[in-house]
Parts: sequence; structure tokens; C-alpha cells
Amino acid sequence: MIAAPYANLTPDLVLDAVGACGLWPDGRLLALNSYENRVWQVGIEDQAPVIAKFYRPGRWSDQAIAEEHSFALELAADELPVVAPLIFDGRTLLDHAGYRYALYPRRGGRAPSLESAEQLEWLGRLIARLHAVGSRSPFDHRERIDRATLIERPAQAVLASPLLPSHLAEAYRTAVRQLDEAVAARQDAVGPVRALRLHGDCHPGNLLWTDAGPHFVDLDDARTGPAVQDLWMLAHDDAAMDALLAGYTAMRDFDPAELALVPALRAMRQVHHAGWIAQRWADPAFPAAFPFAAEPRWWEQHVADLHELIDTLD
Repeated sequence: MIAAPYANLTPDLVLDAVGACGLWPDGRLLALNSYENRVWQVGIEDQAPVIAKFYRPGRWSDQAIAEEHSFALELAADELPVVAPLIFDGRTLLDHAGYRYALYPRRGGRAPSLESAEQLEWLGRLIARLHAVGSRSPFDHRERIDRATLIERPAQAVLASPLLPSHLAEAYRTAVRQLDEAVAARQDAVGPVRALRLHGDCHPGNLLWTDAGPHFVDLDDARTGPAVQDLWMLAHDDAAMDALLAGYTAMRDFDPAELALVPALRAMRQVHHAGWIAQRWADPAFPAAFPFAAEPRWWEQHVADLHELIDTLD
């Protein structure tokens, strides 16, 4: 793990990287909210600004990033509203001064209203169309929605981190083990479900709404898993899930057995989030963004939350 992966990513380097693509930056830079990668809006002479995304060194292989880009371009070719990377000399994954990056058109918008049944049905139809494309072929290099990726590895990062108070280590280890067993039992009870290429991180922050409707942004966490993964983070209650599924099933079949996986998916995401913070703590952006993770009481609450999730699954 690189302690300060973006230490050399200066504004001048960002401008030089954009200029290396044959564009003419006008010097205007706006850092956008992103922790895993670094993302900038870059002004261009006599043209609309572009979005420059610099990938975290060591996180994804070139092949995995290529699959992300290929998926986005495939979706865009099917006229889905997704922000796909720009192509320069046949390439979408670019490199400059040791950084891998991609440029995107700027697309604005506002957060969707998750209280609106009409908007939720629209989102359901859109996700169904995304899944219709995602079901055509598999990912070969991207991660899966599974316990190894979302429980085992994040838990190892937490146990290796100085953030976890020593007096909580055994309690955390026990809670994670019990949660992993409960998730496995829930998956076994549901049985095999169809896996497909997903957006993977389909929360309201990755959807923008305009007068023309919604569009997807940020396929950085695109991965393989069950269809319900792209639905549950948009559903704050049963009525919201019903509205999403009303739109989804108007376009594509949905296996209702997958709904029983939602508590397991929620539990895995919570374990992964804590592990992500622990793993990235050496990046100066993380202590600034998540100062609570340095406090023992946050980890005490996290362990208590894991036990509540276990009870929900049981």
C-alpha cells in the first residue's frame, strides 16, 4: 500500500496530463469530492470543461480499468445515460508522470428524490436496462460481491490497523466471524442466484437528475453480483423497493428470492466500509474526512452494529 499515493499530483501535473491529450487547459481547476481516486474539473479553451479522474495507484489492474471503461462505452452505445470516458488515439486509459487517468465529459445534475415513486420507478427501469447489457457477457478482471472481498479482506485490514483499540480486537474478530457465518447461512438459504455485471455502487451520489431524467456516474466499483445489489441502496423502505421493482420488472425479470439477500449485502457493506477506512488511513485525505475513526468509541459502536446485523440475519 502506498502511504501518500497522490503526493506528487500537483495542479501543474493535472494540467499537463490534460494537455498531453491535445486539449488546451485554460488554467481553471476545481477539485471534486472523491476519496478513493482524485478527480478534477479542468477548464478547456473555447470548449466545455472535462473531468480528469486519476486512479489510485495499486488499486486496480490495467485490465480491470479497461473493463470498467468498456462497460461504460457499451452502455452508452445502447443509449443508456451514463458518463463514459473520452477516447484519445483509440485509448481511454491514459498515463502521465506515473499516474493512470481518464478524461470524461462534464455532466451536471442534482440528486434524485428517493421519496418520489415516479422517480424511483424511472430509476428501476434504468437499472433494468443497465442489467440487460450487463448480462450479455462477464467481467474477467473485476471483483465480485462475495464474502472474501467484502468481509474477509476488510476485516484483515482492520485487525492490522492501529485504529482498532487493542481491547476491542478479540470482540471485533468474534463479531466478524459470527457475521460471516450468518451471511453464509443466508446465502445458502436463498440458494444460487444469477450473477451479472453491475454498477456495483448504485447509491444516490452516483446518480444525477436533470430535466431530461437521471444518468449514471462513476463505474469505479463495477463488479459481478446479484441484480438486487444495484437496487437496495436506493430503497429506504419497502414502499421504495416496491416502486423500484415496479419500474425494473416492466423492463426485465427479477427473481424475488434476491430480496432476502439485502440484509447480507447491507452487512457486508458495513464491514467493508470500516476496512476501507483502515486500509486507506495513511492517505492524508482519510483522517481529514473520517476523524471519528481515530476514536475508540466509534469502533465500540461498530462492533455493536455488527452484532445488530447478526441478529437481523439470524
